[in-house]
Amino acid sequence: MSALFEPYRLRELTIPNRVWMPPMCQYSAAPEGPGAGAPNDWHFAHYAARATGGTGLIIVEATAVSPEGRISPYDLGLWNDTQVEAFRRITGFLKGQGTVPAVQLAHAGRKASTDLPWQGGAPVGADAHGWQPVAPSALAFDERHPVPDELTVDQIRAVVGQFAEAARRALAAGFEVAEIHGAHGYLINEFISPHSNRRTDSYGGSYENRIRFALEVVDAVREVWPADKPLFFRVSATEWLEQGGWTADDTVRLAAELKAHGVDLLDVSTGGNASGVHIPVGPGYQVPFAARVRNESALPVAAVGLITEAEQAEKILANGEADAVLLGRELLRSPSWARQAARELGGEVRVPEQYHRSV
Repeated sequence: MSALFEPYRLRELTIPNRVWMPPMCQYSAAPEGPGAGAPNDWHFAHYAARATGGTGLIIVEATAVSPEGRISPYDLGLWNDTQVEAFRRITGFLKGQGTVPAVQLAHAGRKASTDLPWQGGAPVGADAHGWQPVAPSALAFDERHPVPDELTVDQIRAVVGQFAEAARRALAAGFEVAEIHGAHGYLINEFISPHSNRRTDSYGGSYENRIRFALEVVDAVREVWPADKPLFFRVSATEWLEQGGWTADDTVRLAAELKAHGVDLLDVSTGGNASGVHIPVGPGYQVPFAARVRNESALPVAAVGLITEAEQAEKILANGEADAVLLGRELLRSPSWARQAARELGGEVRVPEQYHRSV
């Protein structure tokens, strides 16, 4: 059988194949009112299409643990029970198609309160549903972003609690996997990186202090997330800075720590915490970082980054560079990518009865 279509087991969960969908924000939730942060018909149709297309695991987009943790006012959230009920419709359908529903729990930190990306994505204020961002240090992301408020120790502890409560709600909403967002310049990434963390207390300075918040979040989520269900962590393996930033060496070191704290798989991306850097984008450009983590830490990994072709994805798995592949833009273009890849590679994937003529 094709490696891409072998089932994959983590803890007590079996994922039907290695074709996974990464979190991709849709910026389509209501910004305020009773339905703020709750998924709607757009989200249902978006995720349902990829499930009927054979995707083995779908990680729902960055879902904020608090209103202030949203990237934009239009992001999803899991800070109230109304959102839980709305998510159940999606998770129930995904499970009915044999797809594993996962959710990424996130806090945007200093990159919060921005406009829709197709309207420029600039920071917005209270007149456009915005708010004052927070961060480990009072350092703006770039010249466009406001200087965030530096979190106090009590506020840090409160955010840790928000992650745990969001995980409780994710479980109630029917998700089988929780992923903690520690990448792309959002709050956890801001803490672990010396580029964005200039604190002098127990949450800043040394490597051990800078990863403290990340491990506290992992511990808090793992405590409420059932022992038979997997926990993922997304990391930016490098900030693409020549000096003064988070590096691939740091990522390998963190992977071992995360494994010891109950993380089951590292979702390996790069960048996002430093503006104006050159990123050598190309097919599979982030895969070597995933491969290094897998080989040097023994923590399972998922690879992402311009993976578009079936043979390319198959080779990544066959070469032992990753345990699964995450297809972002390609799944936006081709919701049934998994079914097409199965035909190309001779693999098997579930096809809804209604689509039997497509086999």
